[in-house]
Amino acid sequence: MIKVEEREKIRRAYFVEKKSQRQIAKELGCSRDSVKKAIESAEPGQYTLKQPRSAPVLGPYKTRIDELLKQNEHLPRKQRFTGHTIYKDIQDQGYRGSESTVRGYIAQRRGEKRRPQVYIPLEFDPGADAQVDWGEAVAIIAGQRLTVQVFFMRLCYSRRLFMMAFPAQKQEAFFAGHVQAFQHFQGVPQRISYDNLKAAVQRILEGRTRQEQQKFVVFRSHYLFESRFCTPGQGHEKGRVEGGVGYGRRNFMVPPPEVASFAALNAQLLQACLEDDARSIDRQPLTIGEAWKSEQPYLRALPGKDFECCVSTAVTLNGFGQVEFETNRYSVPAQEAYRNLVLKAYPFRVDVLHLHNVIASHPRCYGKKQDILDPLHYLPLLEQRPGAFDHAKPIRRWRESWPPVYERLLARLREQWPDGQGVQEFVRILRLHEQHSAELIGQAVEQALTYGCAHLDGVKLCLRQLLAPQLVPPVLDLSAWPELVAVGNQTLNLQRYDTLLARG
Repeated sequence: MIKVEEREKIRRAYFVEKKSQRQIAKELGCSRDSVKKAIESAEPGQYTLKQPRSAPVLGPYKTRIDELLKQNEHLPRKQRFTGHTIYKDIQDQGYRGSESTVRGYIAQRRGEKRRPQVYIPLEFDPGADAQVDWGEAVAIIAGQRLTVQVFFMRLCYSRRLFMMAFPAQKQEAFFAGHVQAFQHFQGVPQRISYDNLKAAVQRILEGRTRQEQQKFVVFRSHYLFESRFCTPGQGHEKGRVEGGVGYGRRNFMVPPPEVASFAALNAQLLQACLEDDARSIDRQPLTIGEAWKSEQPYLRALPGKDFECCVSTAVTLNGFGQVEFETNRYSVPAQEAYRNLVLKAYPFRVDVLHLHNVIASHPRCYGKKQDILDPLHYLPLLEQRPGAFDHAKPIRRWRESWPPVYERLLARLREQWPDGQGVQEFVRILRLHEQHSAELIGQAVEQALTYGCAHLDGVKLCLRQLLAPQLVPPVLDLSAWPELVAVGNQTLNLQRYDTLLARG
């Protein structure tokens, strides 16, 4: 096939320069047939394979390949015969040709069957349907680049979108996403469509039948919506939310947001969803927000109490005042060291309970084999055992971030009481964190050092002054008691005190 530049030269030589086809072919070194085709059309012809290339070695095995391709139509997408597995199959039957020949024949057969996919335009009633999906995105949280899991829910009628980021696709995060979405929509849709998520589906049965997770059934019962699950590999069945996932990720998370915490990230995403209410969608006369306002009355009312989105498990206290969950250990206050405890893991925090009372709360850790220690939990023990202070892991971690004024106070107390009493006094001062903020205690310690009262009572006094500044006493009006007016003006006479002292 001649190039377009050569075709142009031929046509110019023939039509402009009036040269013969024979002369042009001789000058340009091409065939007269090529010259003729260039003269007939400026557009190069499209090459098409009129007949499949012959593959005599493959001939006896084509029927078997067709059978395996037919089986693929009834197999899950990720478990279908590939070009390589088909090649290995017919090799076992005696085929001695190349794998590329097999792949070429498979491509030809698939091309014959491939047709453009055409979808049916859908229309939804207000309040009737919503769609849910997960997506991944990158965010920079507290200076660390993380891959976060983003929960998406979209109302099908108004197209209103809700997004929320989590560290992991846990079931409790799945439920929490729903709860926050329902609050955002101010109601619950009648039916929600899903992929076959593990948080909801325990087992895929025939057709659209699913064996659902028991806790998901409880959650669904709490909010009284129906669930619908898509056919495996048919993501287009919930195209609106999948389109929303892509839209939200492109428009709300590019470039990757830089935030201090997940809470800040989710506040940012919620604000973006609220601003998205002003957007108009093609062929929809109303904005998303206007359509949602007309849809909201058709949503089911929220129940009086939110579903508790957590995993509960019984835990046992170890010898270091810790309980274990997902290989991580969380501390418990020394004075609350009970045998029978329950741990509740929420998406972003972990609570430890005794008899329904929360005795410890920590940020949830998604790492492995980490110690999550609250130094305040160990202060009562350190007050009794001040000798362990310098090597206590919770204190060593705390010292990396506490204010420098604490080190000055500790040095002052150790200088004043070198026998360990100074450390004990310092621990008692640290226990003030159980009732007051770190900022307030830092100010009180600074004042106590300035005033020369660097001890527990001195810090407490400074705290009281910060919490309730000393009032100026009112001036007494003695006009009604003239005999008392001169009392404060009398000259002091210490002779009476000397007499008393002498009597002994």
